[in-house]
Amino acid sequence: MDKKHYDALVIGSGAAGSFAAKELTEQGLEVLVLEAGRNVTEDDFKTDFKGPREKGIQLWARARAAVTGQPIQSKVAFYGKQLRHLFVNDRENPYSTPDDSPFLWIRGKQLGGRLHTFGRVLMRWSDYDFKAASRDGFGEDWPICYEDLAPYYEKVEEFLGIYGCPDHVRNVPDGKFVGPSKLTVAEKQFKAKTETRWPERTAIAWRYMPPNIKRVPQPILAARSTGRLTVRTDAVVKRITTDPSNGKATGAEFIDRLTKQVEAVTANVVVVCASTIESSRLLLSSTSSKHPNGLGNSSGVLGRYFMDQVPSLIIGSVPGVKGFELDDTLPADPFYGVSGGVYIPRYENLDRITNTNFARGFGYQGTIGRLFAREDKPAKFGVMGFGEMLPHYQNCVTLNSGKKDAWGLPVPHISCSMTQNEASMLREQTRAIKEMIESAGLAIEFNGSSLGLEESGEGAFPEADAFSRFLFRKSFTKSMSMGAAIHETGGVRMGADPSKSVLNSYNQSWDVPNLFVTDASSFPSGGCSGATLTAMALTVRACEYIADQYKSGRL
Repeated sequence: MDKKHYDALVIGSGAAGSFAAKELTEQGLEVLVLEAGRNVTEDDFKTDFKGPREKGIQLWARARAAVTGQPIQSKVAFYGKQLRHLFVNDRENPYSTPDDSPFLWIRGKQLGGRLHTFGRVLMRWSDYDFKAASRDGFGEDWPICYEDLAPYYEKVEEFLGIYGCPDHVRNVPDGKFVGPSKLTVAEKQFKAKTETRWPERTAIAWRYMPPNIKRVPQPILAARSTGRLTVRTDAVVKRITTDPSNGKATGAEFIDRLTKQVEAVTANVVVVCASTIESSRLLLSSTSSKHPNGLGNSSGVLGRYFMDQVPSLIIGSVPGVKGFELDDTLPADPFYGVSGGVYIPRYENLDRITNTNFARGFGYQGTIGRLFAREDKPAKFGVMGFGEMLPHYQNCVTLNSGKKDAWGLPVPHISCSMTQNEASMLREQTRAIKEMIESAGLAIEFNGSSLGLEESGEGAFPEADAFSRFLFRKSFTKSMSMGAAIHETGGVRMGADPSKSVLNSYNQSWDVPNLFVTDASSFPSGGCSGATLTAMALTVRACEYIADQYKSGRL
């Protein structure tokens, strides 16, 4: 690269990195974004793909992906083979886990990261999340509260054009919506029957961002329009560089993904948005005389308190209904199809203890009657459950120096296993959704998690061939192991006490004042709804602070 010195370096271009680029450039800073993956083009979103439109078992498509470099990525729930190229090659990007604690690390490396493959559901968190420790004594409260983040939630929602309804659910605050989202007829029936029988349980329509027809993340496009953004794709960051005299960040060294050549860039401020696991890995790799145990790790908790949500899955059909209901809220995206679905917010252990078998709780996200099905076939439903994992010191991301990726860098070693609390929660999570589904009169094919698979009626995927069904049964529990939720958080936690955290309340390193980490690795707790909107809002808030401090000469 040229020797230009930047005001700010942003590492990563996904949910957090794209918003960091937008906010900092709009505040007048010259910004460089380094993205480990490739650029995206129209060819990545072709609409002439062949094969089934169903997102289901697709065993043979998964098998082909597995033997050609994606044995981990092909395990993703609701697999669609047209998305295969938007997930990484596992051979080039290996990692390790303990033998008895598998972890499915589902990821994409391209401009925009996993924004191209996530469900686009964007829920606000509340003080039931941010101040959960004060309620039950597990872990640490966030150093911020809902009111601190609410204006930034609204700013992100307005920019992305979120669809949703004012549901007045106390632990899932209403957002700033451009229009209402909808439930299908079958989802409305599920809602009515569930809420009549269990008044404490609610079913609401998804709050989601529309598919991005321009494909390049909208915040990146906004940043480009300022004329102050430089993007370098295919840049695998090796380490963050520091000043040997004072330990402050000076920039980064990176490896060109294609040529394998090492290059260096400099900047006054470094903002790490590489994704939860990659951010921990990068800071642990960025050792120096001032930071011998990893960058900003004087507390010793860098990489610790890593979390993911505990997943479950239930699938079946809607008796008496054929085909699928088309949601006309927005025109169907020619590549992704339609959006929308039903969401059941957490209802356990909120204002009082309602289940003594576990702390915190779980929520559900899915669709009823809108999954693609041929007109002569029964309508389908699919619902995933997401339970909150408590922050445990032993769950962590460390470096495995004995194993290297395609660019010669030590791979992350991911240790993430359930304790009795999560196991008890997961049992109730699978039991409760089964009773809600049965109460609504829907027909279950299977229900399960990493703890086991239960089949009903004709069993899982009754129209699939016998061999596919056999392999599905054999592999199901492993495909639902930790990581399957794809909601990783923690490892570079923020907090009020420098001895127990890596970052302060503005996502700023306690040890390195010009270093910020704003992705979900900064979360002190993991919640039970998606982390994306909160990571975006945290990033906007942190970048407002960065710009103010930078312009006043305090950074």
